[in-house]
Amino acid sequence: MAERRRLAVRVTPDAERHIRGGHPWVFDRSIVSVSHDGEPGDLAVIFDKKRRFVAIGLYDPTSPIRVRILHRGEPTPIDADWWRERVVAALDHRAPLVADPTITGYRWVHGENDGLGGLVVDRYDRTLVAKIYSPAWTPHLPAVVEALVDIASARTDGVDRVVLRRARSVDGAEGAGASAVEALFGGLPSGEVEFLEHGLVFGADPVHGHKTGYFLDQRDNRTRAGRLAEGRRVLDVFSAAGGFTVHAAAGGATEVVSVDRSRPALDAARRNLERNAGRREVAACRHRTVVGDAAEEMVRLARHGERFGLVVVDPPAMATRSEHRPAALRAYRRLGELALGLVEPGGTLVAASCSSRVGPDEHQSAIEEAARASGRSLRGFSRWEHALDHPIGFPEGRYLTAVFATVD
Repeated sequence: MAERRRLAVRVTPDAERHIRGGHPWVFDRSIVSVSHDGEPGDLAVIFDKKRRFVAIGLYDPTSPIRVRILHRGEPTPIDADWWRERVVAALDHRAPLVADPTITGYRWVHGENDGLGGLVVDRYDRTLVAKIYSPAWTPHLPAVVEALVDIASARTDGVDRVVLRRARSVDGAEGAGASAVEALFGGLPSGEVEFLEHGLVFGADPVHGHKTGYFLDQRDNRTRAGRLAEGRRVLDVFSAAGGFTVHAAAGGATEVVSVDRSRPALDAARRNLERNAGRREVAACRHRTVVGDAAEEMVRLARHGERFGLVVVDPPAMATRSEHRPAALRAYRRLGELALGLVEPGGTLVAASCSSRVGPDEHQSAIEEAARASGRSLRGFSRWEHALDHPIGFPEGRYLTAVFATVD
């Protein structure tokens, strides 16, 4: 593969300091000069005022994130060998997951946190789904896909297909429609593809599902919650495709109530339960779905006097920008109060956040404030953040936290 055109870029002293410190983004306002007009995917070589090499990254004139840093330190060619080395390094980091026969779904490339800003690659057994968040990736995809396929064949059981999904901002793609999806290797799947999550079978929809087809980041927390479900009624709020629901049923829950405003998501939860119906615990567990707004449905359940031994609240991101933080914290407190009103004495609350602008301490404080407001006390606090396949490589890369607490 021929290397893309290079641009000589100068940045502000503050941006240079952040780059040297490991930050993966250079914003448009930090650009002092560019040698000539560039196209998405050109390689931006950043120099200091003495013309010394600082870093190299992908240039994107269409985005406020003008350069996504790939490499810093000494000059290096960004070629097929370089892409291969990065893909191998990402897989090496996930070696325990790759070696675990009970796990065939994991994130292989976690964007900036694996040194490949704007690119995510999730594995669902023999299907890889790549999602790009910048058109700068488009000219480099052939080399990246070749590396993924070759390494999957050499280091794992191999893959049958690589599916590409684009974020809304890329090439005018809108939502998760078929126009935003294409097969880069093999063909598009005709429906859901199955994979294992700690021995349980789930389905991902690489073409029409959210993100890459499934949410892998809560895998370990779902397993932890499942261990607490035996003999309990469980409420799974914002259940999506039923990750917590299935783990709770497999863990011995007597009943699981799944709440989500999306009927298709709840249908996916039913299918995932059916995939595991051969397990005695899953077959014995009663399952009820509720379509509606999470807060409204929790109020309704409380009015009907329903109580649960385990309540899981795992909402979507509420603060992607700093100005959203106050409203997000209020929402977490409100959801916490409603959830605590449904936990029976001695039961467990699992409250999660995937908002990058709300830190783990802030989220936990919101749950503690909710407990005080609702007259409940919490003990046995444990807090979990990112799983092995979702590493944190820079401050903005930390987004996930889940609080587990016993409610008295």
